[in-house]
Amino acid sequence: MLEKRLKTIIRDIPDFPQPGIVFKDITPILKDQQLCGEIVDKLVEHLQGIEIDAIAGVESRGFLFGMLLANRLGVPFIPVRKQGKLPFKTISESYKLEYGQATIEVHEDAFAPGSKILVHDDLLATGGTVVATSKLLEKLGADIIGYAFIISLDFLQSEGRLTRFSDRVISLVRFDS
Repeated sequence: MLEKRLKTIIRDIPDFPQPGIVFKDITPILKDQQLCGEIVDKLVEHLQGIEIDAIAGVESRGFLFGMLLANRLGVPFIPVRKQGKLPFKTISESYKLEYGQATIEVHEDAFAPGSKILVHDDLLATGGTVVATSKLLEKLGADIIGYAFIISLDFLQSEGRLTRFSDRVISLVRFDS
């Protein structure tokens, strides 16, 4: 089973990026091309029959599988980046992190209003980043049709923060503690 395999490969990094945080490191997954393909296959399977106009990937680890997923589905990829990283006209949204504050941006011409956007990131923790991403995309007229994560930290109970935008939340691996 894919979830079991991923749980054995994802490694915990204690006290990163600050004391008290246990970071879920997906970089060991990236060493295995076949596993990366299986991850994209599983996400595509979950998305069968859903109309998607584009995938919005959240910087930076959301770019890894977000771009692969967009390519596989034959839709555009929208990079949602940290403030100051995009070269064209942007709009921004600030939000609180578990360990600070951040601002994300997207190009103001990234997609047409009314587009059905799937938001992808590698991990759902507190949900702050994807909520900010959703608000940002909605400012441009997006219809958030769902979320796709590799990992969900269910013990943080963050899925409920996303239902304002969409009740479709896909997570391949769930951690209860």
